[in-house]
Amino acid sequence: MDARFDVPEPDAFTRTYWDAAEEGRLLVRRCGACGRTHHYPREFCPHCWSEDVTWEAASGRAELYTWSVVHRNDLPPFGQRTPYVAAVVQLAEGPRMMTELVDAPPRTLRAGMALEVDFRQGIPVFRPRG
Repeated sequence: MDARFDVPEPDAFTRTYWDAAEEGRLLVRRCGACGRTHHYPREFCPHCWSEDVTWEAASGRAELYTWSVVHRNDLPPFGQRTPYVAAVVQLAEGPRMMTELVDAPPRTLRAGMALEVDFRQGIPVFRPRG
């Protein structure tokens, strides 16, 4: 099997996140000390440095924060996907997340537009809600 460059290699800590994504569930981490959520998954809270963090199911709802249309990428398999929309979304739970937008023509994009999570081969992507 060819190596995939579009999927991070899970380690003992991130396996929970990637297993959930494979099942169509998006997880975030919540801090028991300050109550804030964060993404990408870390073993400590980036806000207060507490190690009292747990996995929590995210709603899958988000708003578009910013984006860029990628017309050229030489790394497989991205070259076959161009053009595509690389984006940062604001999850309903609070943190921002880097992702790809699908089913969203660039001319229709606007900051704050409502999005929902979807999954492509175990990778969270977002599409317009509704």
